[in-house]
Amino acid sequence: MNVDDAKRRFSRASWANVLGNAIKIVAEGAAGLAFGSVALVADAAHSVADLVASVVVLVWGSSSFDRPDDTHPHGHARIEPLTALFVGAVIVLLGLNLLYESTQGIIEGGTGVRFSPLLLGALAFAMVDMYLVYWYTVRQNEGVESTALSALAADCLNDLYTTVAAIIGVLGVLGSYPILDPIAGWLVSLLVVYQGIEIGRENLDYLVGAAPTGAKREEITAEIKSHPDVEGAHDLTVFYDGTVLEVEAHVEVDGEMTVREAHDVESELVDRLRALEEVGDAHIHLDPSGLGEWKDAAETDHRSD
Repeated sequence: MNVDDAKRRFSRASWANVLGNAIKIVAEGAAGLAFGSVALVADAAHSVADLVASVVVLVWGSSSFDRPDDTHPHGHARIEPLTALFVGAVIVLLGLNLLYESTQGIIEGGTGVRFSPLLLGALAFAMVDMYLVYWYTVRQNEGVESTALSALAADCLNDLYTTVAAIIGVLGVLGSYPILDPIAGWLVSLLVVYQGIEIGRENLDYLVGAAPTGAKREEITAEIKSHPDVEGAHDLTVFYDGTVLEVEAHVEVDGEMTVREAHDVESELVDRLRALEEVGDAHIHLDPSGLGEWKDAAETDHRSD
């Protein structure tokens, strides 16, 4: 998929999240305020954070598809996890506020809540709305593999769970147990906070250049050593640059190779590594085989001077 197609898919999915969350806020917020349901207001407020996050992703996240320029020679890939990190932070802050409001409702015993079929109707509408947005976001993200869109899709999925909790709260009001409404709001708030922390943690790793899992490192090492002209490898460094991996390695080959032969080996290794999932770029330094000891000896001699 080319960059222009990926950017179009990204934009369509972002707009779907903006519109879907706006509709959900109106439906749940109006019903919750009209009948005093903490659970519905909490779920609608959660969607306010989702709406803010969706707008940020739409406006800011699409910049990650811009091509490298003089001010960003390595591209704009880190904008995407930075956008997703902002999404996570907004979700955590709103979740903590909802947790406080729900706790107050529990202390007050859930008084002031009135049952109405419109509450259940608003929640049913919200579930259908969020499922459609989730399905569309996942579909558009196929081939794009955007972490920002993945964060929005995960949020849509969590919205389904929080809405189920809100339904339980409303049914509690119907069954003369109004305290279930703020309890449901409290559970929704905990899930919101957890979701925001998980999104932030994942994307912080992308921003600080963390290393991938040991399995990915082993896969990269195996790919390097599988080349028939490679006799060894050392000083392998693998780290995230934005959402993709950068690979740096010293590779040992026959010291009698011509410059052209060595160039071909290097190009083949770079192409092989770039073809691996998650790998964005690779930098290979070729060494004549058997010089690992020479490197250590040189360092020892230098320290003794």
